[in-house]
Formats: sequence, structure tokens, C-alpha cells
Amino acid sequence: MRKLWAILALILIVSFSWLGLIGREIHRQAPPMPSAVATAEGDVLYTREDIETGRQVYQSMGGQQVGSIWGHGGYLAPDWSADWLHRESMAMLDARAEELYGVSYDELDDGRQADMRVRLQEELNANTYDAETGQIIISGERVAAARQVARHYVDLFGDAHELEALREDYAIANGAIPDLERRQKLTAFFFWASWATVTHRPEGGVTYTNNWPHEPLVGNAPSAGNIMWSIASIILLIAGIGALTWWHSGRKEEAAPVPPASDPLTAVAPTASMKAARKYFWTVIALFLAQILLGAVTAHYAVEGHDFYGIPLSDIIPYAVTRTWHTQLAIFWIATAWLATGLYLAPILGGKEPKFQALGVNVLYGALLVVVVGSMAGEWLGVQQVFDLDMNFWFGHQGWEYVDLGRFWQLLLFAGLMIWLALVGRALWPALRAPGEGRPLTVILFLSTIAIGLFYGAGLTWGQHTHLSMIEYWRWWVVHLWVEGFFEVFATAAIALLLVKLGLVRARTANHGVLFATVIFLTGGVLGTLHHLYFAGATTSVIAVGAVFSALEVVPLALIGHEAYENYRMTKAAKWVQTYKWPIFFFVAVAFWNLVGAGLLGFLINPPISLYFVQGLNLTATHGHAALFGVYGLLGIGLMLFCFRGLFPKFAWSDRMIGTSFWLLNGGLAMMVFMSLFPVGVLQAHASITEGLWYARSAEFLQQPIIHFLVWMRVPGDIVFSIGAGVLALFAGQLAWAGFRQGRAKPTAHPAPAE
Repeated sequence: MRKLWAILALILIVSFSWLGLIGREIHRQAPPMPSAVATAEGDVLYTREDIETGRQVYQSMGGQQVGSIWGHGGYLAPDWSADWLHRESMAMLDARAEELYGVSYDELDDGRQADMRVRLQEELNANTYDAETGQIIISGERVAAARQVARHYVDLFGDAHELEALREDYAIANGAIPDLERRQKLTAFFFWASWATVTHRPEGGVTYTNNWPHEPLVGNAPSAGNIMWSIASIILLIAGIGALTWWHSGRKEEAAPVPPASDPLTAVAPTASMKAARKYFWTVIALFLAQILLGAVTAHYAVEGHDFYGIPLSDIIPYAVTRTWHTQLAIFWIATAWLATGLYLAPILGGKEPKFQALGVNVLYGALLVVVVGSMAGEWLGVQQVFDLDMNFWFGHQGWEYVDLGRFWQLLLFAGLMIWLALVGRALWPALRAPGEGRPLTVILFLSTIAIGLFYGAGLTWGQHTHLSMIEYWRWWVVHLWVEGFFEVFATAAIALLLVKLGLVRARTANHGVLFATVIFLTGGVLGTLHHLYFAGATTSVIAVGAVFSALEVVPLALIGHEAYENYRMTKAAKWVQTYKWPIFFFVAVAFWNLVGAGLLGFLINPPISLYFVQGLNLTATHGHAALFGVYGLLGIGLMLFCFRGLFPKFAWSDRMIGTSFWLLNGGLAMMVFMSLFPVGVLQAHASITEGLWYARSAEFLQQPIIHFLVWMRVPGDIVFSIGAGVLALFAGQLAWAGFRQGRAKPTAHPAPAE
């Protein structure tokens, strides 16, 4: 154990030091923000203020929920950086063809087209940023093309009648940005984001976004570093799986302990604070149901961009809002389930109820409601353009996927996490001080609690005018390290502690297993964050480190079947364990989706060469749905069901209802992923490889009958999934009613939990 603790400490120190150095490199090498974009004759196209204000406008309308920039964001509207690049390139080619030959570019023969593409590529690849003046110097011809493209976007985000059909295809509300000046500033941001994708770095070789997106017109193709490090990541993955399998085959497994004659947790009487945690679980279910409803509306916008079965819903709740709420509620309800589990378990593990613990749990719940309701209202007001741009940053829509909530609500959420950390810590303190076999597990749980509380603070590191590359760097600290990293360590420790308390796993075995799993996971997990940043204005070093360590993230999943089998076998350890059958089955499903969603579908898009073509396409959404709900969502539900066993009367428990919900949720998820999202993603990937990313995200491609058919094929899975969630809600309602009746019939005291 001492060796494992030392290894874990070393991994964390080295990984975060390296991650910090890479962050410094990203800051130094990020695409420059010019003082002006102008011609050599002094004709100014955009100023720095235009670009920065344009980004604020983009954020206010929903930002990365309405299309994307550099591949991160929504999938229905275009990636604006790729779309601008293609439109600007075509405008320049058409203008030159008309000037030289009197026809459009498409009317030229192949030889002349090739010659013109070479000239275009030379001009657009040239880095004309002058560090002394801070200006980007471009030709008058390019200025004319940019102004032509800008007019298209000014009309698109306004209410120009001729683009109404295109707005509907993109699910962008008519008059999304009513203010003409804001629309004009928005085009400055789009130009700069596109400029970074095609302009070579001063040292040459690759663009600021590592030649992303794929665009044959300007010669954007995978770099040599991209291909080489992709090969290296696959070799390392195979080597890592081989090494882990060798280690596992040589490991001596202890025999499972003889389980107690009866359920040890029946002696635990819920305390006041543990009972106060029940309302968190009701909120989890309510937010889960709301997220499902919003997901159905969001998916339907792909075929009716302004309507919901003929109802003009976008006038009230446009796509930008429904997708924001859908993704944000996923984080809210899953995190709430895990936070409530911590509040429930802490008094059990600590052995007593701290003074005023229930009051703290209730205060924290009030803060949670304020953040959820307040942030959602602010996001709606932001998208409706009610706020000025500064006010929007604080109370409206920040525009960055998964951290959309305004800064004020972020600060409140961070304060709430600090309260949660204090509540869990004070309840765990007696167990942390007392020696015993279970102490290492409790320490891991407490350390992960600290990390969960503190790492959300990464979302507070950027301001209104922080460089986009640095926002992406810190944002993925929140999404990858906070959500996918330390919450998973917390959940692993919590499950192990529950199984130890039930007598199904030896404390010594659980200590070693959880600590070893944490070491293995964080070895790849911390630096694996960088696979999100390959094309976000970072250098080739990010591709190298991200490719290698994101491959290591997949290595532990090779043996996930063993974990699933061990969990399943526990349900047969003793007759009384059958009462925990379905909560344990949820953990088995977590292992399955960890392999499929995080492993297979994750590695499908993780190598740089793969992500180069599919970033921002539905294969990313395929991985996201299968991993986010399949792993973290099912884990949250499993933990919630464990807590329900101790919080409500046993006679109200219905294995039939939970089993029905289990199979419907898993079956519905599989249907929506493999009948809709995955095939759409495969078709998009082919289009991206053959034509370019702009085409894979274009209305021309996404409005094809085959795509519409596949979008409709999501409906059966959505229905099955929704029924499963409904059955879960009915089961929870049945428990609540039984608890209410029991409480009225026979009031009980609130003794401290058994040791």
C-alpha cells in the first residue's frame, strides 16, 4: 500500500506539472490576437475590439451550442470556422476565375482549377501577422471576399427572408441577433477563428490548428505529426493491454469472504442528515426526466428546425436553449446523485452525526436549487439577447459547452461544492482519524471529495477576453478532470466502501484494488485531457502527449469484463444479497458501457488521425451519450438505489419495477446510439474524409432523406428509454408514499448510525 500511495503521489505531481507546462506552451503559442486586420494600403477590415466583441456576441447567442468553433460545440449548425474558410475560399476562387476567364470557378477545367487552388493555398497559408505592429496584412481581394461572406452571416443571424429556410435547417431562430452592430462584430470573430485554421505558424509546416479542418481547397490535410503519433498511440494501447493482462494473470486473488448471515446495513438507522438527503434524490429524478424531454425536443429540431410537430416552439425555447439545458441538466443530475451519496454515506462511515449536519444539508440543497433555476433562467435570457454583453457573461450564457452558466452562477456552484466538502469532511473525520483496515478507502474517498470541490474552480480561471485557446484548455479541466476524473475516483471508492460494509469484499482487497485502479486511471486520465485540445490552437506537442496518454486511458477497460463478472457474482453470495441485486446490476451495466462507450467508441475518435476527420460530428455525440449516461448516469442511479435501501421501508421495494427500468434504460440507450447517432456519424465521417468537414456539417448533407430517416430512427430508442426513466420515477414515488405512510403511522427517533 505504501508503494501504491507513493506511485499515486508521483503520478499526480508529474502529470499536473506536465499539464501546467503544456498550458504555458499553449498560452505562448496560441494564434495571435491582432490589433487590426487590414490591407497594406491601410483599409481596415476588423479591429481587435471587433474580434473580441464578436466572440462575446457568439457566446450570448448560445455559443458552442449553436454550431461550433474549432470543432467543439453543437452538431446541427455548421462549424463556423470551417464554414467561413470554405465560403471565403470559394469567394476568392470565383472572383479570380471571373477576372481571368470570365466564368465561375466551377466552370473551369481541372487543370486551371488546380492552378488556382495552388495560388489560393499559397496566399492563405502565408503568415502575414506583424508582431511589431500587431496587424494581420491581407490582400484587397481577400478583404472583398471576407466582406462578401460577412454579409451572408449578417443576414443569416438576422431575419432576412431569403435565408429563412437555411436558418430552419440550422435550427437558428429568426432574428437570433436582432442588433445589426452585434451581427457585424460576430463576423470579425468568425474571420479570426477561420484565419487560424489556414495560416501556418511562423516556423511553418502546420497551421495554428494543426491543419484542421480537412479542406482540400486550401490544402488542409493531416500533418505528419498527427499520423505518426496516431500510430504510436495504437502501439502503446496494445502494449499497455498486454502488460496489464500479464500483471492480472500473475496476480493471486484472495478468496471472497464468507458473507454475513444477514444484511449488516439493516442495523443502520438513518440520521436526520441522511434523511435530509432524500430530497436530493427526488431532484435527481426530476432533473433526469426534464433532461430526457429536452433531449427529445433538441433531437427533433434536426428535422423541424423551428417547430416541434408543427408547434413554433423556437419562438419560445430555441434550439440553443434546449441543447444548453439538455447538456447542463445531465451534469446537474448526475453530480447531484453523487453528492447526495456522499452526504448519505459520510455519517455511516464516520460513525456519528455531527452537530447541525442536517441544517447544512438543507442549506446546501437550497443553494443547489438557486443555481439550477437561476442559471437556466439566465441562459434563456442571454439567448433572447436581453442582457448587454458584460451582463451576459455574469448572469446569462457563457457559450462554452458544459460550462454555459454565467459566472455568478458558477461562483455560487463553487461555494456549494465547498459547503459539500465541509459537510462530508466533518462527518468522515472520526473515520479518518481512527486506525483500521477501512481507513485507506475512507482516505481515498475524502481526497476525491477535496478534488471534486476544488477542481471545479478551473472553470473560474478565464475572463471575458481570455484567449479562446486558454478557455478551451481550462474548460476541459472541468469537463475531463472534474466530471470524468475525480468524480469517478469518488464513485469507485464509494462503491468499494458499500461492498465492504455489506461484507462482500475484504477491506484489504478493496483498499488495494481501489488504490491500484486510481493509479492506473489517473496515469492516463490527467494528461489524457489533452486529446480534447489537438486542434484548439495548440502545438504538435499537445498531439504527442494527448495521443499517448489518451491511449493509456483505454488500457484499464480491457479487463472491465472481469470487474463486471465479479460484481455480478456478488449477487449470488448470500440470499439476503438478492435485495441489492438491481443496484449491483447497475454497476455491472456501468462496466459494460465503460467498455463500449468510453472504450470502443471513445478510442474510435481519440487517435489524432481519427479525430482530425470526425471532431464535431455525430461520432463524438455517439461516444458522449454512451459514456456520459452509460457510465456516469447509470453509476449515479446505482448509488441512488443503494441509498434508497436504507432510507425507505423494505416492503415498498419492487425488484420488478427496478428490473424493468434497468433493461429499458440500457436497451433504449443502445437503440438511440446504434440505430441513429452512430450511423449518422459514420456517414458524416465519410463525407468529411472525401469532401471536407464543411460539407459533413452543411445543410446540404444533413438535410438528405437518409439523414432524416436516421434521425427519426432515434424515436424508438427515445421512447423505450423514456419509459424506463418513467418506471424509475414511479418506483421512487412508491417508496416516498410508503415512507410517508409509515412516518404518519409510527413516528420514529433519529439515532446515530451503527458502527
